[in-house]
Amino acid sequence: MSDRAGTGPLRRLVVLRHAKSAWPEGVPDHRRPLAPRGLRDAPAAGRALAEADLLPDLALCSTAVRARRTWQLASDEWGTPPRVRYEPRLYEADVPALLDVVREAPPEVETLLLVGHNPGLEDLVLTLAGDGLDDSLERLRAKFPTSAVAVLAWRGTGWAALAPGVALLTWFTVPRGKTHT
Repeated sequence: MSDRAGTGPLRRLVVLRHAKSAWPEGVPDHRRPLAPRGLRDAPAAGRALAEADLLPDLALCSTAVRARRTWQLASDEWGTPPRVRYEPRLYEADVPALLDVVREAPPEVETLLLVGHNPGLEDLVLTLAGDGLDDSLERLRAKFPTSAVAVLAWRGTGWAALAPGVALLTWFTVPRGKTHT
């Protein structure tokens, strides 16, 4: 972790970009559904999080249809999904807005999942990550595609203390579901 890492319990911010969405004619952006690939990839993201033991204590999810559906399909892969809060401020959010929402998480939450959109999510991860394991930062900088999962770890007494550069990017993956023929 960076020299600026705090003290307190290990906290993990799991950032999940919504799965691939469709672009039906006449449908407002906020109401766009998932595309067939998104319907396959969202459960794969849920399985990847379960296999990596990264299930959250709380999920914060954008109110956009594609984000809510990604959350639903991913969390359906877990025995008992955590509580979720649908947060309208996550839709079209930039880094300051995303940080405001994350910093409001209760201090007892040690693993927080954020389901939302780019470019805000990618910018948030790059802002918070002081360093990364292996080549994770380079891969994330190259592309943060739909269904991508980034995990940031840091120590702190509460989410309000989360600051730029204090976290370590510990995992970055892009789960893909299998096409059934």
